[in-house]
Amino acid sequence: MKAEKFDQIIENQLDICKNVLCRKANEYATNDRLHNFKQAASMQCCHPINALGGMMAKHTISIYDMIAATEKAGSADLYPAGLWEEKITDHINYLLLLKALVSEARGT
Repeated sequence: MKAEKFDQIIENQLDICKNVLCRKANEYATNDRLHNFKQAASMQCCHPINALGGMMAKHTISIYDMIAATEKAGSADLYPAGLWEEKITDHINYLLLLKALVSEARGT
């Protein structure tokens, strides 16, 4: 893949991630963008980072299942492009939310 195409894919994906995070903020969060992870942590008697890790595990398993099925089928076309985009976007966004939780926990 040429650098120009790669850069375009990355730029588009980051735009998608940002749009989803902004849209979901209105759906799920209060003024505290990390509210849901803090509430989940309170319910589970753990740190918000651990709560996020548990939620992210579901997405990781889903992606690994898709990868395994793709390997078995020998084609990335086994799943629609939109499903790949959704799963990849969710996973990137969980990592961005993790970054925010770590930053907040460290006071930075």
